[in-house]
Amino acid sequence: MAAEPVVELARRTIEMAVWLAAPLLVIATVVSLLINIVQVLTSLQETTLSTVPRLAAVAVAALLLMPWMVRRLGVFTLQLFSDFRPFLH
Repeated sequence: MAAEPVVELARRTIEMAVWLAAPLLVIATVVSLLINIVQVLTSLQETTLSTVPRLAAVAVAALLLMPWMVRRLGVFTLQLFSDFRPFLH
């Protein structure tokens, strides 16, 4: 098997992983930034105060974005299996 199809498959897989993880990472970053600003303004440096809301925000976002993520992953998988011929040589 030539290296080009393998590299293309790896590129597409990494690209899909980034697309699926990016919204959750952005939400975690924004919530962390807001919580850190509040902590600096109130001088309250409790670790659970920063961890629990961030985890809750990411969990809610994951639940809300789950249909979109599953749909994107399903389309990627169908495209991969429908165009599997280059990997058989």
